[in-house]
Amino acid sequence: MSEFRKVTDSFSVAPQIAIEDVAEAARQGFTLLINNRPDGEAPEQPSGAAVAAAARAAGLDYVHIPVRGAATPEQVAAMAEAITGARGAVLAFCRSGTRSINTWSLGQAASGARSRDELIRLGAAAGYDLSGVLAG
Repeated sequence: MSEFRKVTDSFSVAPQIAIEDVAEAARQGFTLLINNRPDGEAPEQPSGAAVAAAARAAGLDYVHIPVRGAATPEQVAAMAEAITGARGAVLAFCRSGTRSINTWSLGQAASGARSRDELIRLGAAAGYDLSGVLAG
């Protein structure tokens, strides 16, 4: 099972999840699954369609916002919109969780929801260094 890393009470990230992790995410109370990994990035990863089907079967909402490298402003906005519209806790994933937390943190910083220092602390507590992403 992939490790779900809590960032806030309503947002967590994970490295690549397996199909069986989707039901576990639902059991843990997540309501939205955000896939930040492009299809075909690695041969062993499940397709976005397979993850979406598993999410639907588990009663989760699903959004695919594939990020290659640094997130674009459009991807940051799409992720912020998805999170804002979520009916509960959100789990976002990519290969390592880094693109997911980076994209989330950029949206948080842009909206003024959290300060740079708070975001860096939250990232560090989840095992991610956001200092380079949130230059300032």
